[in-house]
Formats: sequence, C-alpha cells, structure tokens
Amino acid sequence: MNILIYILLGVYFLNTILSIITVFREKRDIAATWAWLLVLILLPGIGFIFYLFIGKKMNREKIFDIKSQENIGMPELVQAQKEMLADDEGLLSDKQATENAKEMASLFLESDESILTKGNKVELFTDGEKKFDSLIQDISKAEHHIHMIYYIIHNDKIGKRVLNALEERAAAGVDVLVIYDALGSRSLKPNFFKKLEKLGGKAEPFFGSKFPIINLRFNYRNHRKIVIIDGKIGYTGGFNVGDEYLGEYKKFGYWRDTHLKIQGNAVLALQSRFLMDWNAAVPKHKLEYEENYFPLIDKAGHSNIQIVSSGPDSDLEQIKKGYIKMISMAKESVFIQTPYFVPDDSVLESIQIAVMSGIDVKIMIPNKPDHPFIYRATMYYAAAMVAVGAEVYIYDNGFLHAKTVVVDGTICSIGTANFDIRSFKLNFEVNTFIYDHKIAQQQQQFFYEDMKKSYQLTQEILDNQSKWLKFKQTFSRLFSPIL
Repeated sequence: MNILIYILLGVYFLNTILSIITVFREKRDIAATWAWLLVLILLPGIGFIFYLFIGKKMNREKIFDIKSQENIGMPELVQAQKEMLADDEGLLSDKQATENAKEMASLFLESDESILTKGNKVELFTDGEKKFDSLIQDISKAEHHIHMIYYIIHNDKIGKRVLNALEERAAAGVDVLVIYDALGSRSLKPNFFKKLEKLGGKAEPFFGSKFPIINLRFNYRNHRKIVIIDGKIGYTGGFNVGDEYLGEYKKFGYWRDTHLKIQGNAVLALQSRFLMDWNAAVPKHKLEYEENYFPLIDKAGHSNIQIVSSGPDSDLEQIKKGYIKMISMAKESVFIQTPYFVPDDSVLESIQIAVMSGIDVKIMIPNKPDHPFIYRATMYYAAAMVAVGAEVYIYDNGFLHAKTVVVDGTICSIGTANFDIRSFKLNFEVNTFIYDHKIAQQQQQFFYEDMKKSYQLTQEILDNQSKWLKFKQTFSRLFSPIL
C-alpha cells in the first residue's frame, strides 16, 4: 500500500514538473499560463491530451510563412494616407471627418496597414437565403476570377449550389481559387472539389494535415469568410457555407447572421488579404500582382471602409484594439451582437467604463450554445455585465451568429471576429469597419428589430439560476483564457 502511494506521489510530482516545463516553453500571457498549469496539474495525462489539441502554439516556421507574405497590391498607399490624415486633407467627407473617425483610421493604418477606401456601396444581409442567392447570382456573372475563403464548407444543398456555380464559371475559363479551413471543413471528402479542379479551378486547405481525419490543431484556424469576384464585388461577414446557415437544422432553428456585399475599392483590400492567405497556404503556387486583380473602381456609393485583419501571426490584436477604440470613444451608445462573449480584461474594462460613464450599452447573445463550454463562460460574463448596469438581451428566435458593433449610430464594425479570446488571439479573422451614418443606423435598426425577438437578462433571472448552473458558469470562466 505504501509503495502504491509513493508511486502515485512520484507520478504526480513528475506530472507537475512536466506541466511547468511544457507551459513555460512558450511565451503566453499570465492568464493563459495559469489556466494551462491548472489543466495539466489537475488532469494528469488527460490535460496533456487537451494541450496537444488546443494548447500548442503555432510553430515558428508557419508564423514566418504567414508574416513573410507581401501585402500584395497596396504599395505606397498606406504612407500616402498617413500623410493625408496628418495634413487634415479630404480623405474623409465633412460628415465623416470627425476626430473619432480620423483616430480609428490612423489606428488601423499603423497597426494593420489597412487603407481607408472611399465611395463604396454596401449591402447588408441578415438572412442566409438572400445572401446566398445574391452570391450565386454574382458568381454566375464572373468574367475573370473568383477568389473564395470560408471557414466551413459543407457537402450539402447550399454547398453543392455554390460548388456548381463555381464549376460553371471554371468551365467558361474563369480563374477559380478556393481556400477552406482544414478543421472547419473537416467533413469534406477529398473528391468534393475534384470536378472543379478538372475544369481548371483550385481548392486548397488552410493549415491542413497529412492525416485530415486526425487534425491536432483546434486553434489557429482561418475563420475568415471572403469572396472576391473580378476584383469588383466582395462578400464578407459571418455566414459560412452550409445548410445550418439557412436555418435548416432543428438544433439551431433560424440562423441570424450579418454579412456584407461591397462594391468599390474596399474590395481591393479584401483581394490583398486573399492573396496573402493563398500564398501562405499554397507556397508552391504563389500568386503575383495582376492588374485584373486590382481594377480601380469609380465611386459606387458613399461608405468609407477599412478592412482589418488579425491573427496569431501578430501580437497587435488589431481587431480587438478596434473594438476597444470604438467603445472608448462612444458618447451615447454601444450596441454589440456576438455568439460568444468571453472578453479579456482590457475589453471587459472598456465596456464597464462605458456603462459607468452613462453610455447606453446593449449586448445581445444567443439563447442556445453551439459550443456548450464557451456558452457557459459567455453567460458568466453576461451576468457580470448586468451587474454593472449594461442591458443584456438573449436572442430567442433561433441562433444569433452575427459579430457586430455599432457606436453612436455613426460607426460600425461587421465581420468574423467574436468578442472572445479565441478571435482576438488564436484565429485568423477579418472585420469591416464602416464610417457611414446610414449603414451604422441601418445596423442599429437591425439590433432594435432583434430586441423584439429577445428577452432581457435581468438580475432576477440570474438570482433564480440553480447553484449547479452558476458553478458550471464559474468553472467555465476559469478556463476562458484557453477556450
């Protein structure tokens, strides 16, 4: 018996030493370091399996591959815009040239080399059927190229519709390139794109594995959704390609999301992002600058736009900083929609400060989880928001997947990045920041309409939650730095 105790103590001691070595081998923030130590020490053996799937950081070679990609198609524009903003020239219209807008534009120019494009036309989609009808119609009119990135592509009805549209244009001589995330689209069989490739198109996984069924990389995924057609039309936002996004899964019901169709020179920024991702994913077949990829477009609308990307290849967390900046400059209101609300301390504090400063802060989250553990952490932070005076609404008409922020009805952000640590640090994301009162107010109106299909989370509701539910929320929150 004594021998068994000594063996167990020895194993536990060895596990502790290995846990410390494993965690401190890689640079992390303090919260993530302590969270992983907790997992590895409290769950001997099993903790290391979790770490293998979601804890290992991206290797340096892969980071270098991504960082080394040139910002194709955007030469000298960034520096020129910096000078224009500094000289107070007409980069923004009189209506849009507020100090806040200038500061936002400068922030993204410095952190992400994101150019500000003028005169874009923007169409908002909140319904999957309408979004895909529009997308497929535009694909069918493509003349030179179709470039596409989606985190999830399913072999189902809408997946086949999109694929058939791509195959038709590839057969007509249009250059078709597709990137799909290897984990998000893990259900795809190798032959899904076989016909497309026979017709001259190309489809490549992002961060694929030699053994697709056993992909050990849960994090560091390409969560971006981008489509560029002839360099003139761009789509980006929250919808992936799958029948659930059309509300055809009983588990989720109606799928409420937000997506953009853009016409104008902001499409060129999406194009540049696609080319960099392609060259990182397919280093053996790199794409170079072509005039047909970057056609200069006459004024199509009135929206000024910056396309901002972030990911684990940079420590700047550009989109998170954009969120913080928007919240901090609010004078009247901040409206947030997100399926996952697991903010880090900096984001949490910026929201708390806004609430305590008398700003009308409204946050909307779904009524059901697609990831139960993350949802429990979301509910913990939702309760914290209610405690400081923010209004939290639970969308009760299906599943809310939109990732949007509107400030003062003047500036809004729509994209792929959730209000969680995974989107801020661990995944590759893209957001559209729009400086246009009309679009911002339209997005704000969508929020009000969604409130009619929601109920407000009150302190009374929270007080009536079971102790077991509160424990699960608190327990999940402990691991929020690594979710």
